[in-house]
Amino acid sequence: MSQCLVAQQGAQQGSGPPAAGPRVSRAVAGAYTRRDGDPEAENLFVQMGEYVLRFESEDFGKEYEERARLELRETPESTKEACEKLREILKADAELDVPYEEENFLVTFLRPTHFYPESAYERMQNFFKFKVKYPKYCANLIPSRERNVFEQGILTVFPNRDHLGRRVLLIEAGKKWKPKLCSLDEIFKGVMLVLEAAISEPRTQVCGVQVILDMDGLALTHVWQFTPGFAKAVVEWVQDCIPVRLKGVHIINQPYVFNMVFAIFKPLLNAKLRNRIHFHGTDRQSLLNHVDAKCLPKTYGGEVNIPEFPGGKLCDLLSNYDSHYEMRNQNGYSKKT
Repeated sequence: MSQCLVAQQGAQQGSGPPAAGPRVSRAVAGAYTRRDGDPEAENLFVQMGEYVLRFESEDFGKEYEERARLELRETPESTKEACEKLREILKADAELDVPYEEENFLVTFLRPTHFYPESAYERMQNFFKFKVKYPKYCANLIPSRERNVFEQGILTVFPNRDHLGRRVLLIEAGKKWKPKLCSLDEIFKGVMLVLEAAISEPRTQVCGVQVILDMDGLALTHVWQFTPGFAKAVVEWVQDCIPVRLKGVHIINQPYVFNMVFAIFKPLLNAKLRNRIHFHGTDRQSLLNHVDAKCLPKTYGGEVNIPEFPGGKLCDLLSNYDSHYEMRNQNGYSKKT
């Protein structure tokens, strides 16, 4: 699967503090170690009609190496230099316990920050502080505990990437969302789990993610679930915490009442994120201008024939890596900072 999720289970570094010398991370190691060609990982997938969804463990090819160089300043030399600098910064931080010796872990934060170590460190701090600040979303967050949101069929990861290599996540927060059966918090936690898997893929780290929000069927019963506190947490996570290149958020089939929801979020958005939110309504060509047809299902004007399939299958796929999510959950800050 991914460099974070395909790992050596149970591997740990020293369990106690060092007797002398520079600080040694006590973070649980292995959760960020990729095992390329792992047969177990290669056999884990979701069949979606004639297509297969499988989270990738392999490194990207020459095409993406060039994109990484042009867009992210990534070269073997810059990677080595940035990792060394970030590692030194982390060694000096006695409160943040992370596996800084693992290059895959460092690169996960360096790529979305264009290999500037200070920026990567800031995002890393925000990422782990968020977990402490919002235990209602982050405490003991593993896929098997969040099966309900997946069973509702609200979240779908398309098997094909878009024309620029970006992962595409569909969130159907209208007709398929029944607040009495699934809370808004559960939807957010499901999104966190999916993106945490996706951003561990080397290709996704370089190319980024697109999110499609299908709001068809959104009603006042849904609108009342949104609160300023929820909006603040979501925007904070997206803008300041998650190490992802969010390339676009596409709102489709939105009814008039969606304006009430967006009014809660809009004051919190920075200019960069605001400019990446696109409202398409029922105009399929407008959506196709941003996400190509070879990625999209026919329902959204695309060419891909993806049948309806039980959402629990995505949960089953992610649940195979529960132990890796658990290892990750042990990293970060031990108390509120």
